[in-house]
Amino acid sequence: MKQESTRLAVSNTLMELAEQDPKTVFISTDSLLVIKGQEFKQKFPERCLELGIAEQNGVDVAAGLAATGMKPYLATYAGFITMRACEQVRTFVAYPELPVTLIGANGGIGAGGREGVTHQFFEDIGILRTIPGVTILVPADAQQTIQAVRAASEINGPVYIRIGSGRDPVVYEEPVPFEVGKAHIVVSYGFDTVIYAYGSLLYRALRAAEQLHNENINITVVDVHTIRPLDTKTILETAEKTSSIITLEDHNINGGLGSAVCEVLSEHAPNRILRLGVPDCFTRSGKSEELLDYYGLSIDSIKQHVKDRLL
Repeated sequence: MKQESTRLAVSNTLMELAEQDPKTVFISTDSLLVIKGQEFKQKFPERCLELGIAEQNGVDVAAGLAATGMKPYLATYAGFITMRACEQVRTFVAYPELPVTLIGANGGIGAGGREGVTHQFFEDIGILRTIPGVTILVPADAQQTIQAVRAASEINGPVYIRIGSGRDPVVYEEPVPFEVGKAHIVVSYGFDTVIYAYGSLLYRALRAAEQLHNENINITVVDVHTIRPLDTKTILETAEKTSSIITLEDHNINGGLGSAVCEVLSEHAPNRILRLGVPDCFTRSGKSEELLDYYGLSIDSIKQHVKDRLL
């Protein structure tokens, strides 16, 4: 499995944006190493603010800068943004609709394999989905992360970008169009089952679909890289062509993509859905790939779930 770093993709893209726009500012809360931001600091020292372990203050500083016309990007661990600084995100960024981009690393259990349970963040999307006005992007790999950061720079409001561990599987060998709010049908062998996925688990969904295709079971895999605004049109169009729907995510099964898809379909096109993700528990520590396998998110498990639903 080929890997590239979503964290390095963020850092390199921020430097690109900083060269183009003098209003671009990077805010670190003791997270320069986390986000590979050392080169940004060397190149743009006056536009790199290191605030120490002070995420709540970091969000407030970002809000203040945005209110004066700057374009701040705050990057640190996903949970430190969405839990430790949740009130600040809600009240001082989302409520006044300020253009602050928040970049959360270690999204999911797989991304937190090295640091263990305290750094496995599988609640972040569910938390932010309850805060109005926050655009939520979950790129699949490094290449899509570059596109997501560029897209965020064009949004006049709060954005959250969820990235991984820095050892992230390559999903897209070649760049594909990335449009905020527009899901992407990656493969469509047929409509025996439709799988909606995002982030690094998209890699596993595609491998499972490929192997099932060789067994004459034909799957469509949809990359839902934007959780808000959700592409209800593509979800409904694909869901109406099948009687078997699976959502796949490295997140608590409550509050994330599975919940979002259930909400859409229950209102417009009721269908049976299987939500695959973290099974509403505090997870164990372990190696990334082994953890995902342990919680039923292996390629073989995905394939078996598809087959079970077709019986």
